Amino acid sequence: MKREASERLDRWLSQLDRKPLVIRGARQTGKTWIVRDLAERHNRQLVEINFERTPELASYFEEKDPAKILKNLSSELAQSIRPEDTLLFLDEIQAAPEVFACLRWFKEEMPELPVISAGSLLDFALAKHAFSMPVGRISYFYLEPMSFLEFVRASGNDPLYETLKTVALTDPLNEVLHRKCLELHRTYCLCGGMPEVVNKWITSGDMNECMTVQTDLLTTYRDDFNKYGKNSELLRKTLRSVAGQLGGKFVFNRVDQSVRSYETRNTLTLLAMARVVATVQHSSGNGIPLGAETNEKFLKALFVDVGLVSAQLGLAHMKPAEIEEMVFSNKGALAEQFAGQQIRYALSANGDPELYYWQRTSGRQGEIDYLLQSAGKILPVEVKSGREGSMKSLHQFMYDKKLSRAVRFDTNNLSKYDMSLKTTTGQPVQYALLSIPIYLAERIFELTETL
Repeated sequence: MKREASERLDRWLSQLDRKPLVIRGARQTGKTWIVRDLAERHNRQLVEINFERTPELASYFEEKDPAKILKNLSSELAQSIRPEDTLLFLDEIQAAPEVFACLRWFKEEMPELPVISAGSLLDFALAKHAFSMPVGRISYFYLEPMSFLEFVRASGNDPLYETLKTVALTDPLNEVLHRKCLELHRTYCLCGGMPEVVNKWITSGDMNECMTVQTDLLTTYRDDFNKYGKNSELLRKTLRSVAGQLGGKFVFNRVDQSVRSYETRNTLTLLAMARVVATVQHSSGNGIPLGAETNEKFLKALFVDVGLVSAQLGLAHMKPAEIEEMVFSNKGALAEQFAGQQIRYALSANGDPELYYWQRTSGRQGEIDYLLQSAGKILPVEVKSGREGSMKSLHQFMYDKKLSRAVRFDTNNLSKYDMSLKTTTGQPVQYALLSIPIYLAERIFELTETL
């Protein structure tokens, strides 16, 4: 399967001043595969060390001399290692976090050797490290599950993939093709973007088999809970509650009323560190950066992958009509999960993806599903599960914050509206609204460049 992230790795490999690369992401998002694929495509010998399987090899990295490290590894692995022809891959590095400190020596003394490290629970090692971090000597690379467009390409429809990559407001999709994409979107909501599940769908076309793989992945995540050193049962309950509370403010006492809210909050933080879930922080929306004014009493939570949510909800056993109703209704919860996942995918190309939303904290209700930073300004995003829906909160938000553009994800074709109306409290408001079909959510920044 082709991954767009592979192109970013290609650019990193070609850089003359590249730094050792640290890949961060949830378990089973394809970190190991993408590195092996990189070595194969560039005809480089792959020297792969998995510190969970062979923790004793970490002792070789106690040396501060890269040449000596390679000499010892060459003897251990019984293979010649030439820096100019090799890619050194340090997998599951969280099992030997002290190796992080050694990465700087490869940057400084052996820059010709490309070095990549990865780990499934890496954020835990980074949070409690007791070693000297190689600040300025390493680069981070964030890998999310496969996006909808990657799913389309992986399914064998390269022409549709290319069409969706280039479709523009001036030339929207044919309506028949648009409906086909909505059907594919429904399939993606069941299958999701975890590479192993996508591969199962491509080879079998059986959603029940996909659900078996998804169930195994969820079990793997739960098995990891024992590594967190915390209440594994509370972790399981919190993970289930994330799926149940999609699309709204996360209420901690809904997880377990017998547990104090701060304990559940800490548990959710652990899941976010493991990248099994992603939190959406509340922002006042008064200006850039969005994280400058957050309210920690308000947050939402997303699963790492919409397909895993569908597995938890048992959607694969439903009839097609029931599935469509669940995907396109469900109070917009699955649509919001999908949109957030695709936005995170788009943001991951430039760093650790962070999501924000706005919610009125007192008085009458009001909420904006997502707030983004685009072209130095705030971009509000509303997610609708169908073709229509009230946007009273958006109208008022646009008036209050004096903004000129907004986005709505829905099931309509790509289109633009010049909004001119009055809010529910009578204020006149004008702004440009770009209606983006939900399956194009990952292209939001490209599509709004000229808005």
